[in-house]
Amino acid sequence: MKKEKRPLGLYLHFPFCRSKCIYCDFYSLTGREADMDRYCQALAAHLTETAPHAAGHQVDTVYFGGGTPSLLGAKRLAGLAKVIKKQFDVAKDVEWTLEANPESCQDVGELKRLRRAGFDRISLGVQSARDSELKDLGRIHTFRQAVDAVAAARKAGFKNLSLDLMYGLPGQSLAGWRFTLEKALALRPEHLSCYGLTPVEETPLWGRRDVLPNDKAQSAQYLAAVELLEAAGYEQYEISNFAKPGFASRHNRKYWRLEEYAGFGPGAHSDFGHVRYAYGRDLDGYIKGVLEGGLTVEESQTIPPERRDTEYIMLALRTAEGIDAAVFSNRYRQRFEPLAKELALMSKSGLAVETVPGHWRLTPKGFLVSNAVISRLWAVMEEEKHRRAEAAARGDYRIIP
Repeated sequence: MKKEKRPLGLYLHFPFCRSKCIYCDFYSLTGREADMDRYCQALAAHLTETAPHAAGHQVDTVYFGGGTPSLLGAKRLAGLAKVIKKQFDVAKDVEWTLEANPESCQDVGELKRLRRAGFDRISLGVQSARDSELKDLGRIHTFRQAVDAVAAARKAGFKNLSLDLMYGLPGQSLAGWRFTLEKALALRPEHLSCYGLTPVEETPLWGRRDVLPNDKAQSAQYLAAVELLEAAGYEQYEISNFAKPGFASRHNRKYWRLEEYAGFGPGAHSDFGHVRYAYGRDLDGYIKGVLEGGLTVEESQTIPPERRDTEYIMLALRTAEGIDAAVFSNRYRQRFEPLAKELALMSKSGLAVETVPGHWRLTPKGFLVSNAVISRLWAVMEEEKHRRAEAAARGDYRIIP
């Protein structure tokens, strides 16, 4: 009997931007357009080198992220898509996602070429419907350009569009956030990602963190998004993500379901063959390492599936699917009862809900404090492991009640 191939996602990172937003801590550079061709050459070589290691896999999602991948133009991106199709076993129903900023997604001809190359999903970084807010964030597009980008993508044949939006912006009111949501909904996207603006110390935003809405105001904005998008027919399938039925991001779901993916490019992460690894955030080093030899990973960790219990709890509770008690017990050889007791207590506070017996998920209210919830459940798991270890040391191998 022929062995069934395992699914694999591919992520390609494009660290090029026209300008740097004040909140961004992703690896991206400005003024490096001259390196785009050589970078694509390095990506193609790296993909070709890696493909034999994925012989037992079938690629079912491909994600071009950044940075701003759309800056490279359809010719370069289509060329890389061709390399992937040639070197890997690609599923017929593969999901191809391209991240784009509105100002670089205006040409219908370019978009049609991308569509012919296989791309079927575009994720647009819209962020706000107010030009004043966009300018304040360091964005170089207007909302009018976002509207035009959506129209161009539709004309080119894209039937799966996602819009990225941000709440908790400097000086943003609840009414202002609702305005952005309503304008975005008027564009009829299949998918929306709504992220709370979080200041990172290494970014310019850090020095302005005092003017951001407080936690209470951000919570109100988040819950308003959940309510408004649900009323508009979008299902919340993850803390920050909402989709029309059938349009949840298949690639992003891989991360939350602990499925395999391989990353390419500086700063890209992978979870492939039970190994978690990442490449350094160094464009020149990556190009040289691939084309001249000596590419090294910045971090690498082998994690057997049975030791991913804490990851499972953390990632599953980000999703609307939540935790499956049977999966947890069978996969990690642990009792779920201690966690169920803790979740039952949380349900009394409106933080968690048991959708069907043995299936627990967080509510929107619970999503707001998910880090605290997950930390508490991890503590319960550690307490249980300690109790079992003590019982084993005494020679008592009965299941501890």
